[in-house]
Amino acid sequence: MSRPVLTLYLAAPRGFCAGVDRAIKIVEIALEKWGAPIYVRHEIVHNKFVVDGLREKGAVFVEDLDECPPDRPVIFSAHGVPKAIPAEAERRNMVYVDATCPLVSKVHIEAERHHKNGLQMVMIGHEGHPETLGTMGQLPEGEVILVETPEDVVRITPRDPEKLAFITQTTLSVDDTADVVAALQARFPSIVGPHKEDICYATTNRQEAVKQIAPRIDALLVIGAPNSSNSQRLVEVGRAEGCSYAQLVQRAGDIDWRALDGVKAVGLTAGASAPELLVSEVIESFRERYDLTVETVETAIETVSFKVPRVLREHA
Repeated sequence: MSRPVLTLYLAAPRGFCAGVDRAIKIVEIALEKWGAPIYVRHEIVHNKFVVDGLREKGAVFVEDLDECPPDRPVIFSAHGVPKAIPAEAERRNMVYVDATCPLVSKVHIEAERHHKNGLQMVMIGHEGHPETLGTMGQLPEGEVILVETPEDVVRITPRDPEKLAFITQTTLSVDDTADVVAALQARFPSIVGPHKEDICYATTNRQEAVKQIAPRIDALLVIGAPNSSNSQRLVEVGRAEGCSYAQLVQRAGDIDWRALDGVKAVGLTAGASAPELLVSEVIESFRERYDLTVETVETAIETVSFKVPRVLREHA
């Protein structure tokens, strides 16, 4: 019996970004330098496969600094942490390494600069996300107002409408964020924006790649974790671009094959914290079931890389 014919459109860029790659290397090099266990506050990146692999090597993932013994190194995740966390680690004389993505750190520095200039911050981001908590935690209580939607902009009451600046979480939907920015600028014409877009290059590139393949496909699969903001945004972008079936899967075993019955073209991408190994796994699962053609649609070439912190470079 012949297998059904299907074309798999593979989005490029996809998967690991420079910040994720750096964060994972930091944990691996720290394990080489200090041995196991190494403690990591929060998942180093939002991907179960990656986290489980590092756990097998000796990383211990915790949510609170109090769970870390003072005599073992601790690493702060790529999402960033409030200022109070490294301050507490220093007070306890702990060895720590900050794996915050440099593009998130850029937003932190930006927020501090505006604060020093007397501006109150409006942050566009998702409530409760580690990156949002880390960025808001760079400034004193009450100095950052969080908004998620244009409707939120209507409801906020800043201290002085003439002295405002805005920043954004780095993993948001480019299009949705543009709507919130427009609402902020309409209500607060003097609001100051970032010198350069806060949404990171990798988030933007992955969303653009999905937009490019969307007109060719009947369904979209995004490899990523449920708690991965940038992966969830890729699903939303696919749906906004007309993919009636756009789903997040962590691994090939999560694919609902019955939902793909009769489909002739599927798009495949991966969030910024999903390794290419999982993409290959999904492609092989398609190859087992279909007479498969794989076509890569490349919209950008990424050459960005970030160095690991100086304390680890001799072991890199």
